[in-house]
Amino acid sequence: MIRGIVLKLFLLTTALCLMIVALIFAGQTVFFKQFYVQQKVDDAKTSVQAFEQAYMEADGVSKALAELEQEYDREQGIWIAVLDEMGNLQYFDDFAMEVRLEQSDGAPGLSGQTMTFPLYAMADVDDFSADNPLNVYGGTWVKEGGPIAIEGLLMNDRFLPQRANSNIAGLREEDRLENTPLIQKEYKVVPRFQEPELYREEYPSVLVQGTITSLQLPEGDDVTRYANRLFLDRIKTFQADLLFGDVTGGANGEEMDFAENGVNYKVLVERMENAKGKPAFIFAMTSLQPVSEAAKVMRSYLGYVILAALLLSVAASLYFSRRIARPLLRLNRTTKQIARLDFSEKLPVRSRDELGQLSGSINELSDRLHSHIMQLERDIEKEKQLEHTRKEFIAGVSHELKTPLSVIQSGLAVLKDGVASHKRDYYFAAMEEEVNSMILLIEDMLDLAKYESGTYVMNTEPFEILPVVERVCEKLAPELAARQLKLFTRLATAEVVANRRRIEQVLINFLTNAIRYTPEGATILVTTTDEGDTLRVGVENRGVHLPEEQLEKVWDRFYRGEPSRNAATGGTGLGLAIAKNILELHGSSYGVTNTAEGVLFYFDLRKQA
Repeated sequence: MIRGIVLKLFLLTTALCLMIVALIFAGQTVFFKQFYVQQKVDDAKTSVQAFEQAYMEADGVSKALAELEQEYDREQGIWIAVLDEMGNLQYFDDFAMEVRLEQSDGAPGLSGQTMTFPLYAMADVDDFSADNPLNVYGGTWVKEGGPIAIEGLLMNDRFLPQRANSNIAGLREEDRLENTPLIQKEYKVVPRFQEPELYREEYPSVLVQGTITSLQLPEGDDVTRYANRLFLDRIKTFQADLLFGDVTGGANGEEMDFAENGVNYKVLVERMENAKGKPAFIFAMTSLQPVSEAAKVMRSYLGYVILAALLLSVAASLYFSRRIARPLLRLNRTTKQIARLDFSEKLPVRSRDELGQLSGSINELSDRLHSHIMQLERDIEKEKQLEHTRKEFIAGVSHELKTPLSVIQSGLAVLKDGVASHKRDYYFAAMEEEVNSMILLIEDMLDLAKYESGTYVMNTEPFEILPVVERVCEKLAPELAARQLKLFTRLATAEVVANRRRIEQVLINFLTNAIRYTPEGATILVTTTDEGDTLRVGVENRGVHLPEEQLEKVWDRFYRGEPSRNAATGGTGLGLAIAKNILELHGSSYGVTNTAEGVLFYFDLRKQA
């Protein structure tokens, strides 16, 4: 049984732990990645909304915007920027070049103007430094005061640069500054250098030349705005799609996914109005790489989780074997003992759970069974005693009635036959005496039956005990004299509460019993002793003792110390039984004991308050 319970608990615990691990693995495999992505997107959306609020509070200050973008990149891991309605970075003053246009092909109106062009649209910040400007072609330097040739598109009356170099020839070479997404879009529509005949008028291509009058390069933390090539490429791609109609100018709340070098990214676009009330876009991008790394680590970590689950299962099963299996085994052992009627062992109740309640219930069941069985044994023993008493009673009655009936039968036979007619009066007197004995026996039997019926009500009243004792002594004086017995009294006066007649009957039975068993010439002592709330009445017959085994039997019906059952010496054998029932109906204590000089019968009566 021990192995069965512990093994089952171990298997169930192990199965439960492994099921939990399996659910974790399935959740991580199927749901965790999606949950992480959704959580990441929700966080990004929240960041975009917070950024929009902060942007509006910045009120168009370029430096404040740059610091805000850097803060979100540094603290929240999200790349974010504000674009104008054409998809350009709204603030690019720290990474730009100012050019005085001297010649314009395709847009004559641009000649003679001085324009500021964003360098991020044509170059990477890594290609610049304060001490080493960009070397883009054939050893020619792009620097302040140097020549520059820029090719771009004229859209909505705005010149959008696509690529630049220090001379026109460099624009046709591979090593050039360029806005690749916009050029790819233009090549699809207007491949200027390859197929001029497909040129469209909708977005004319413009070539301008001039001199760089100012070159602004970022330093320190400002570099971070333009160092992320991937982020700038996505801005350029969005700009190209926006300008060529692949997304609408009203794009709002758009989400775009793309992957680069095995890493997934999420792009969010939120439309708003800038500080000047013109349309603008918040462009945000975040990497989803951590979720892939976390999933990979989780798959490796699950091996340790499974091992820990197995160890936990072993520990849990050992714990269960002590906390659950052991109490169950003890319950089983105790119930088997109860089934064998052995109620000596009790279950400890150390908890308030179901096992504790079950242990308490079994203890209660054991106590009740034990109590009922003990009561049943007592009832059986009592029934045996009653059966024995009944047999003795029948035997006693038979014996007590047989003797007088035999005497009467013999006397009647003598009188009928006319034998010894001169003794006629003698036989009539003998039969009369036997009839009186029978009447006395029947009266005693009726009294005893009445007291033992349980329906008899003992009426009590206060009375003086002294006159009652004296009257009984006077009534039995002739019998005392006939046996030459000496009667001494030591009486204390007191008023008791009892049934006067029945107490007098008890005294007569006690004193008659003492006269019957006291040797001739011996002494009988009658006493009443004040015990405080009670008065003790005693009758002591001196000169004889009762064997210890007979002290309790003297109260039984038809019991006599001498087995001859001679009525002359033993009476009917019902006097003390009647006295016992009378005293019990009074609620009085009584008893018999051997004293130094004889045998003392006593009983207590409640005194009148």
